[in-house]
Amino acid sequence: MSADFGTRLRALLTDRGLSLRGAARALNYDVAYLSRVANGRQHPSAQLAEALEELLEVSGELTALAMPKTPLSVSEAPPGPAKDIAQMKASAAYLLGHTDRYGGDTVAPAAVQVWRSAQRKLDSGEIPDKEQSGYLSAVSEAAEVAGWLLFDSGEREHARRAFLESHMLARHAGDRAMQWFALDMLAMLDTECSRPGETRRIADELLSQRRIPPRVALLARVRRGRALAQTGDRQRAMADLDAARGELEESLSPRDPGWAWWVNADEVVGHSGHALMSLGDLRGAIPTLQHSLEHATPRGVMLYRIGLLQGYTALKAWSEAEGEIYEISALLDTISSGRNRRLLREALRIVDRAPGVPSGLSSLASHTAAAVAS
Repeated sequence: MSADFGTRLRALLTDRGLSLRGAARALNYDVAYLSRVANGRQHPSAQLAEALEELLEVSGELTALAMPKTPLSVSEAPPGPAKDIAQMKASAAYLLGHTDRYGGDTVAPAAVQVWRSAQRKLDSGEIPDKEQSGYLSAVSEAAEVAGWLLFDSGEREHARRAFLESHMLARHAGDRAMQWFALDMLAMLDTECSRPGETRRIADELLSQRRIPPRVALLARVRRGRALAQTGDRQRAMADLDAARGELEESLSPRDPGWAWWVNADEVVGHSGHALMSLGDLRGAIPTLQHSLEHATPRGVMLYRIGLLQGYTALKAWSEAEGEIYEISALLDTISSGRNRRLLREALRIVDRAPGVPSGLSSLASHTAAAVAS
């Protein structure tokens, strides 16, 4: 399926007289990532497919090719570990695609069910010894996916348990790539929970490992930069984040794990915007977050707009804050993310109680908060 996408993408680029490098520049994507997709070596994200459709002026064609489908071999194969692994991967692809568009609330329970079902089979001793390692890795990935969706649903402690389980399973499987992934997810969770000390310990552990892939090291720098910003250490925080941005092109390596494909310039810029918010540099944070809106997923757009609402409120830019509330309200019927709703409620509470806030804006914030809570 990725090869079909790549073949059609190359044909469309040729028809439009556009090079891969030109397309990457226009979309602000890494050219190496786009090259891997175009050559069938990496699965395209729904976000990339939609951006390419807009650039190449086609409707629905690339998005349809990028939609995860369960291969025929999965349904036709006899029951056994190989079929279980294929089904886990197909389920993960579908659930993650849904989350990018609509948020994780409705699909998190399904992801937990996939993980727990596979875990029970593993614990029961049903998996033959010769297939244990591959099955352990697959269950580790299922736990990581469940953890991410639980995190997006606002279930922080359940997410932490899933990430810790993912790390343990990956360690037993000898799967270093999944171990790195689980640690990165734990660092992400600790950043969200304002535990900069723990985030830094994880990032430092990753960076101290020998022959760590460049993209994993880049993400560790991003996590550490966010943690340093939370402690008010601007110089070192921005040094880490600036280094991560500078390493984006150079960091691409055959050693990078498959899960690191999503790391692009907009993602790192978004983290820089949130770091600047933590440091109180609102005038620097706002244009940085605005830049990240351009290619974010719908769920990501909502997250960045919440950050912008916080920034405008702190600056007493009431008209801009009102505009952001209206923009966010338009997303509420589509995006179901407990994490984003919690962040939005906190931001709206600050608007409602801000000194000097116009009465109309205060009423709008209160009304929107009630809608979020319902």
